[in-house]
Amino acid sequence: MATVEKCVRIDAPVEDVFAYLRDPMSNVEWLPGMMEVTEVSGQGVGARFRWVYKMAGILLKGESTVLEFVPNERFVSQSKGAIASTWTWDFASENGGSRVDLAVDYTVPVLGKLAENLVARQNERELDVALANIKARVENGERS
Repeated sequence: MATVEKCVRIDAPVEDVFAYLRDPMSNVEWLPGMMEVTEVSGQGVGARFRWVYKMAGILLKGESTVLEFVPNERFVSQSKGAIASTWTWDFASENGGSRVDLAVDYTVPVLGKLAENLVARQNERELDVALANIKARVENGERS
């Protein structure tokens, strides 16, 4: 299993950042490769949604479930399907804005060592883009 950890500072209240990210429908706006989110059900712990994600030109499908949910502080979701992953989001107020820490643990589908290294580097870059997208959307009020 691979792990990527990132953080970003966003010039917006933590409540706004949390509200944007807890909505699975926003994933298609900020997450490169996220093609579709459907069948969203529930809120908080136990909430679920299905997704279609494009990685290395291949469409992968799965379902995510919220395992932990502390409003404006933390949520954890686990994905199953073509990609197994756990996304841990931690939120804190910081200097009038917000700090968001993200840790993603994931298993790359069997691709071979070289392809696995390429996908890992691509995932790292995409996570940088994802956090920049979140920052821009929340700070500019472009939330769905």
